[in-house]
Amino acid sequence: MDLDAELRTLALSLGADYFGVADLSSAHDVILEQGGERVARYPRAVAMGMVLQDSLVDLLPDKDPEGAILYRHNSYDVVNQMLDQIGVRVANELQRAGHSAFPVPASKRTDDKNICGIFSQKLAAHLAGLGWIGKSCLLVTPDHGPRVRWISILTDAPLHPTGSAMEQQCGECTACVDICPQHAITGRPFHCDEPREDRFDAAACDRYFRVLEQSRGVAVCGLCLYVCPHGRKSGSLTRQ
Repeated sequence: MDLDAELRTLALSLGADYFGVADLSSAHDVILEQGGERVARYPRAVAMGMVLQDSLVDLLPDKDPEGAILYRHNSYDVVNQMLDQIGVRVANELQRAGHSAFPVPASKRTDDKNICGIFSQKLAAHLAGLGWIGKSCLLVTPDHGPRVRWISILTDAPLHPTGSAMEQQCGECTACVDICPQHAITGRPFHCDEPREDRFDAAACDRYFRVLEQSRGVAVCGLCLYVCPHGRKSGSLTRQ
């Protein structure tokens, strides 16, 4: 079994629902600007995702503190910890094979000024052909929409890319724009050469989270994730 197949088998056996390999060369300048040379020097990224529980995502529009606590615990804390563990195991496998590997923590902010992490998890998944970056600035998969959390392993291993950047399939839909309580989403389609601020006001979203923390004791919104029609299954009373 070659290394690509070994890593895929390992990731899926550990609980990942998505596995892909991205060629990062087309995004080098963006990666360099966000994370510096320590991350931009890697030519490949292994992207892995875990699907969120629909029953918990569907609690989000209720704005119920108890539901928010349940969602936060399972869909953030538990899933992120599981992804980090998968990431370390895959990174260890790459290192044992003689390659350099840099696991990027799941959903870990490292830059408060720009409100971002050291590397974009959704960029890796996008370039690996696992989905497109929607108007919400979330990574949208064809089968589960944005209801997936991601982790990336940067590496110099000569892995084979699993795909290329997927074309956006949001069309004329503005569900995420319309539901945002802070009007932080402009509805502008993603273009790799445009700044995030053209599409999404991260500062407004961050301020809203602080308000929720003070008023409800837990900072959970997620309405853009909840409402995306690519993740909502037909037949449910709470979904389109």
